[in-house]
Amino acid sequence: MDLYLVRHGAAADAADPQYPHDRDRPLTPDGVKRFRREAAGLAALGASVDVLLSSPYKRAWRTAELMAESGGWPAPLECAALEPGRPPSEVLDALKPYSGSSSIALVGHEPSMHQLASYLLTADMQHAAIEFRKGGVALLEVDDDLRPGSAVLRWLLAPKVLRAIGG
Repeated sequence: MDLYLVRHGAAADAADPQYPHDRDRPLTPDGVKRFRREAAGLAALGASVDVLLSSPYKRAWRTAELMAESGGWPAPLECAALEPGRPPSEVLDALKPYSGSSSIALVGHEPSMHQLASYLLTADMQHAAIEFRKGGVALLEVDDDLRPGSAVLRWLLAPKVLRAIGG
């Protein structure tokens, strides 16, 4: 199975008093504009998924919506396991109903995205030091049984590269 790990786009500052609850912070207008191009870059690479799961936090959800709008991916489905601070094992449990899919995308937050990638690659949340910039995407190939330590990293693209590809 191909598993795309997507960090949400650029969001409003966490210290902004306008958003007292972290879950309510939206993407910035520039974040929306940039991520549209990043989603177009993924589409230009031929990336497609059967299932798109997203954290319900506003900035991640909007990122997932942009993937659907600009990248031609399916409408997002809410996945609480992708909220910040949730352990990778919860994400793997949330993926089990979709184990027959050939490709799935997960939209979430840092440090959860790099911890999940490390867990899938090494069976440990900290062994693989992976930098997920806002809007960055990694493609992992995972076994259908989603065993920690069994994944292979196919690529990790910075948002700048995706925007260049997307035009």
